[in-house]
Amino acid sequence: MNMESHPPECSDCYSIEEDRNFASLMEAAKNIAFCYPVYGSRVPRIMREFALMYREILEGKKVIIFCTQMLFSGDGARAFTDLFPRGFFEVIYAEHFLMPNNVCNFFLTPLASEAQIRKYLTNAERKTRTVCENIKAGVVKRRGFNIVSRLLGLPQGLFMPVLERKLQGSVKINSNCTQCGLCSSICPMKNLTAESGKIAQENNCIACYRCVNKCPEKAITVFFHGKVKKQYKGCSLTQSCCCRTNH
Repeated sequence: MNMESHPPECSDCYSIEEDRNFASLMEAAKNIAFCYPVYGSRVPRIMREFALMYREILEGKKVIIFCTQMLFSGDGARAFTDLFPRGFFEVIYAEHFLMPNNVCNFFLTPLASEAQIRKYLTNAERKTRTVCENIKAGVVKRRGFNIVSRLLGLPQGLFMPVLERKLQGSVKINSNCTQCGLCSSICPMKNLTAESGKIAQENNCIACYRCVNKCPEKAITVFFHGKVKKQYKGCSLTQSCCCRTNH
């Protein structure tokens, strides 16, 4: 999440997982940008819950929406506005960014090579610079807000509530688990806990795949339970962009 109280050259970025006084930060901000990965053309549950927690503060704000997608999400950015009444805030920019897939054990979603990841990042950095220039110049662009995008995103969006319910209790831990506790410490939903020498789940998974990709023993699967042979290790920006980051 990105917030600025004035239109400066740089603005502060925060993860919603940080221990921050977000109410105070958001109240002071003139423009607020929300950034999230698209799940089935829709906003992931962790971001929905966060946004609705601060619903009253967002009324009347100027909002920027950035979302990442693997291939195509239709109206993934526009979907954020479905959480609020029509006209609740003003969307001054919305954009989609192609980023690497992190589902590492499903045959239809192969992991990108290092060269492909570098290409994703180069294109994302280039688009980010263009977006920043547009916003500074007062250009308004709302990706995914037209009727065609809405229709293309509708099938995935309709299926997501069913999939989310199935995902919640879908974590499996195989016999390779050493109970190191890493998965429980990095789970954004506090879904995994170490109990009586084993990892237990609280039926609150959102399939972020963080635990699957970080487990040193490749002992965890979520929803797709094929063997984990290669893990997605993430990516990092090689160049400075228009925002300072705090995470």
